[in-house]
Amino acid sequence: MRLDDLDPSKNVRDQGRGGGNGFGGGGGGLGMLLSFLPMLLGRKLGCGTILLIGGAALAFFYFGGSGLQLADNSGTGGFQPKGAGANVACDTDEEMFACQVLASTEQTWGKLFEQQGQRYRPTTLTFYEQSGQSGCGAAQAAMGPFYCPADQGVYLDTSFFQEMASRLGAKGDFAQAYVIAHEVGHHIQNLTGIADQVRNAQSRASKAEGNALQVRMELQADCYAGVWAAQNADRMEAGDVEEGLNAAHAIGDDTLMRGAGQRPVESMFTHGTSEQRMAWLRKGLQSGDPAACDTFAADAL
Repeated sequence: MRLDDLDPSKNVRDQGRGGGNGFGGGGGGLGMLLSFLPMLLGRKLGCGTILLIGGAALAFFYFGGSGLQLADNSGTGGFQPKGAGANVACDTDEEMFACQVLASTEQTWGKLFEQQGQRYRPTTLTFYEQSGQSGCGAAQAAMGPFYCPADQGVYLDTSFFQEMASRLGAKGDFAQAYVIAHEVGHHIQNLTGIADQVRNAQSRASKAEGNALQVRMELQADCYAGVWAAQNADRMEAGDVEEGLNAAHAIGDDTLMRGAGQRPVESMFTHGTSEQRMAWLRKGLQSGDPAACDTFAADAL
């Protein structure tokens, strides 16, 4: 995907290693992941959390316990210039690409919101290394990228992209862009009130029913990622669509469970099957229209 001509977003910040008083640094590994898992399952986080365990990934989603808070568009994180005495965002190739993807999403969703007579309030992308802190609690590299509705932020340890390529076989720059655009999709759900409605419905639902609602949330975020890509078709390169669909397949619940040596159980799905994730990403790519992403329609799945 060609984004070299885009200036990086200013809605970025970098917590560095162990930023924000998160858990201490140190290597990851299966032992750390297993010790962290009970804590993760017991707390509520943002969207799209991915755990890489033993060469496979398990995906979980948690809503914040309090109401969603809409922050103002002050850009308090901001692009930090070199020499500012702080960790510098967008200073590696991986971070720069992520910052340019974010800038592209800001342009795209800003235009789409304006067409509806609304103003788009961008998310903030926070980089961290191994551990950090979000408005939803501690951030860990093992969690993968996630969106925190409490502070309207996307959190990313870019080493996830290396894990995604080596362990899941999801390679390519567009695979990385898709992951970021998916998390921005959760921000769109936050701004439009969809996330709040789903959370309220989940509070009254059984676990299986709540998971089913969550699947629809995640598939809609996939579709929104496709909409963003379609709106930037002039920047797409040969093989990009295949990279995105391959990544969507790699992180389907059924594929991840099989990779972890488990039998897929539909009632435990939280993100959708590989086929569903590919289908809704493709729908966004083909339509370029957010209105086509109604995964909550009775006959949508």
